[in-house]
Order: sequence, then C-alpha cells, then structure tokens
Amino acid sequence: MMEDRLYMEGSRLFLQEMRPEDITESMMAWFQDSDLMRFYTNSGRKIDKAELIHSMMEGRKNKDNYTLGIYAMVDNSLIGTVKLGHINWRHRVSDLATLIGDKRFHGKGLAADAVALGTRIAFDVLDLRALHTSMYVSNIASIKAYIKAGWVVEGRIRGYYMVDGRSEDQVLEGCYNPLYFSEQEIMDLRTKSSMYYEG
Repeated sequence: MMEDRLYMEGSRLFLQEMRPEDITESMMAWFQDSDLMRFYTNSGRKIDKAELIHSMMEGRKNKDNYTLGIYAMVDNSLIGTVKLGHINWRHRVSDLATLIGDKRFHGKGLAADAVALGTRIAFDVLDLRALHTSMYVSNIASIKAYIKAGWVVEGRIRGYYMVDGRSEDQVLEGCYNPLYFSEQEIMDLRTKSSMYYEG
C-alpha cells in the first residue's frame, strides 16, 4: 500500500501517482502500439508489465522515479502517463516524459495540461530546481505541448537519432523553478529558443 501519493489537479485532468493495481490492460496496450511508441522510447525496446511494476516500486522506494497516471476529469478514466525521473537529488533536477496513450483524447491540448501539472508537482511538491526532456525534431506536437506548458527550447543536437536509415535532430527542452532561477534568466532562455527551433 502506498500512502501519500503524489497528486495534482487541473481543470480537465488530474495526475496521481500510480500503484501496480492501477495498471490496466488498455494501458499496457499503449506500450505495444508502434505509433505511440515511435517517439516515446529512445531505445525502441518494448515495455512489459513486470518491468513497469518493478520500475514503479523501485522508484517509489528510492524516491527517484515516479509514474503518474493522467486521468480525465470527465469520467476519471486513465488516458496517459507522466514519468518523473530519474531525479538527481544532489542537483534537484529531473527528466519529465509525457504520453497521452488513449487516442480518443489526442488533439485536444491535453498533453500540455499534463506537462503543466507534472511541472507543478516537480516544483511545488518535490521542490526540484529544473526539469529537462528531449525529443525528435519531427515530434512537433510534443515540442509545442511542452512550450505551451511554459518550457523553453534550449538546444538541438544534430543527427542524434537514426530513423528509417536517416539521421534526425534531437530537440532539448527545459523548465526552471522561479524559486531558484531569476525571471531574467528564464526570459533570456526564451529569447534564445528560436536559435534552436522555430515552430
């Protein structure tokens, strides 16, 4: 039994830290869907239930990885996940990855809502200093969702990925807790974003 689960509520979604019993068959089907996984994992390897449960329990025990379910307010259905981790507590930074797995909810701007809620948990609840993520340059929907949620594009690595025999750039995005970074520092990052991505 996990007590004190991480939780954050918005107008259309809420995020809640998942327990093994929250994993559904439809959720596991997302990780077998090649369209959904095209941009989600760098390695291209499949994610199975045992691995996911192990990751959730180890992350909870070590307090360095959290799997949050994305739930729709309209019917409390699980529609995706936010992965917060690996958290580096020495520097108080973490990755944040988002997946809207239920395709009925694609195209509604909910990924940006989920990123914003995950960011609030990271900053307001866990007191992290900064968050980072990376994505394929062709993953325009995700790049824009993070920007809409207040993140900034802060770098681009040429030809980092290999996709169907051709190289593709990696876009780097970050978000900074205003308790630790000045408004001017964050504005400077926003100003430089167009150097790396225009969209």
